[in-house]
Parts: sequence; structure tokens; C-alpha cells
Amino acid sequence: MRVGIVGRGFGDRVVAPVFAATEACAVVDVVSPRDEMAVRALCARRDVDLIAVHSPPFLHREHVGWAIDAGHAVLCDKPFGRDLADAEVMLARAEAAGVVHLLNFEFRCQPGRAALRALVLDGTVGTPEHVLWAQYSAGSRHPLRPFGWLFDASLGGGWIGAWGSHAIDFLRWTFGEVDTAAAVRRTTVALRPDADGRPQPCTAEDGFTATLRTQAGVSVAIDTTFVAPTNQPGRIVVLGSAGVLESTGDHRIVVRTDAGSREAFVLAPEPGDPHLVPMRRWAEAVRDAVRGDGAGPDVPTFRDGVACARVMDALRA
Repeated sequence: MRVGIVGRGFGDRVVAPVFAATEACAVVDVVSPRDEMAVRALCARRDVDLIAVHSPPFLHREHVGWAIDAGHAVLCDKPFGRDLADAEVMLARAEAAGVVHLLNFEFRCQPGRAALRALVLDGTVGTPEHVLWAQYSAGSRHPLRPFGWLFDASLGGGWIGAWGSHAIDFLRWTFGEVDTAAAVRRTTVALRPDADGRPQPCTAEDGFTATLRTQAGVSVAIDTTFVAPTNQPGRIVVLGSAGVLESTGDHRIVVRTDAGSREAFVLAPEPGDPHLVPMRRWAEAVRDAVRGDGAGPDVPTFRDGVACARVMDALRA
């Protein structure tokens, strides 16, 4: 599978080397998302099987559209466009063209999250009733991240899209569709220096507290920030009718029932970028989907991106 990549950040740092190291895959080029001529030229190439779009969300609609118009399979990063309207346009366009369309929810392939989901679906703690998710990152505070699209709401920025999209996807995948969603958004760091050192106001949230409810009646509470004073291991707690699952840092899961506690999953954390482990597994799933070698129902598509965008719009409202 020959892959053309749009994106000089995550696309160049993580996606390109992962696809280059994946069996039966080759990277033909990596181009800057800000270079329109280069993106158009990449999409027009006939020696490409997949265009992987890892540009900022305000450019997704254009870049995905050019790839679809050229008849290529498309992998788009999250958040899927700036909002639900963007997402629906891209889905409709892909389905009308009949191309393979995939959404980069690579954390479905993170071993700890896959193990947590398997325990939930196996009924290890009975019927799921409530989920608590806490995630505190210092990623944009120490050191202070300069102003860019991530902090501009009009460009699709904000922590709801950057991190919340992954959380929403896992909740939908594991507990079913989200019925209601609301959030209190926070912008703790109100000003950030631009490339010239001038302070710019941040219009997108860098943290939020949310409540959701699935169609199956599972309630969810999320508290998260991108500007914590220090990084803390993420914590997911699933309360069921017969026990509790607690996942810490996506590396350790403990089961607690009236029969006592036991470790159900332990994985030694790998050094480096936490995206690498799930991206390696995800690249294989993408390859199989594009080649038609058995992509299953758990491979996220633009339809999942639209469903996630609908929830994110509710959280932003």
C-alpha cells in the first residue's frame, strides 16, 4: 500500500515512520499542509493508494475533498474537521465517490484500552452503569506552548477536539451511542505568545468538565485539562452492577468485586511518544481495509467521525 501523507507535524513525526516500517506499505511523500500546490500534486499522483490527511482541522475539508476527487482511499486525523457541518460534508462526499474512508482513532489499538473494552463486553463487572474519566496533562503549559490553531476556536482548536475526540470515540465504541452531552469549558491560560512573541488571546478551551449519557443509560463524567502543573496518569473507572474496573495510565487494570481484587492487565509503558504503540497496530488495520483484506466493524470510518463531531458540538455549545 503506497501512502501519501499530508502533515509535517504528527504526520511526519509519527505516521510516516510507522507506515514506512509496516509490512507491505511504503511512504511515497510527506508534504506540508500549508503548501496547497504540494497537497494538490500529491492527491493527483496515480502511484498512491491512500492519502493520510494529518493537517489542522480547518484544512481537512479541502484536503479530504481533493483526495476523494482523485479516487484515493482517505485516512483523516481527528478532530474530523472544525465541526459537525464539516464532518457531514466529508462523509457524504466519500460515500458518493465510493472510496474507502477511515478516521484516525488509533487509540482503539492501544492494548490497555482494548483490554478494558474486552473486560466490559465480557461482563466482568456486570452491566455498566457509570464511567469516570480523569486526564490531566501539562502538555501545553510546561513549557508554554506558543499560540497556534490549537488555541483558536474558529480554526477547530480546543482540548475537546484534540483529546476529547479520542475519549468520545472510546465511549461510543465500548458503551454505545451518546444520547446527551454537556460541558463546562475552561481556558486557564488566556494569552499565549505568537511566533513574534506578541501575546494572543486564546479562544478555545484548554480543559473541560463534561457529563454524558449513552442510549443504554450509562452515565459518564469527564474531567480533563491540557494545562495541569504536572502530568498525571490517566484514570478510567467503570462501575458495573457486579464490580468496578479501574484503568491507570492505559497500562494497568484492576478488577474489584465482592470476591476481592485482582490485576487483569499489566503492560510496561514504552518510552517515547504514546501514539507509537497504537499507531503500529492501526497502520496494519488501515492497510488491510484499503486492500480489502478483512476490515472489521471495529475499524473507525468517517461515520464514526461524524458521530463524534455531533457529541463534540454538544460539548462546545
